[in-house]
Amino acid sequence: IGNSRGIRLPKSILEKHSISDKIELVLEQGYIILKPKPEPRKGWEDAFKQMHERGDDTLLIRDLLEDETFVD
Repeated sequence: IGNSRGIRLPKSILEKHSISDKIELVLEQGYIILKPKPEPRKGWEDAFKQMHERGDDTLLIRDLLEDETFVD
């Protein structure tokens, strides 16, 4: 739209570098760097399942609301 430009990348390059729908564009020392958008919680579900299987999922902080009484 307007004066914008587009970049087309071959599918093989996108797959090789695990780039899917979202990318991060960084301008660094005169270079344009495209990299996969970070997924900060990627893999958490599997990690939690493994922790549960090992019995390593004990709550470290007690429930803060256990002593609260809620009235409608």
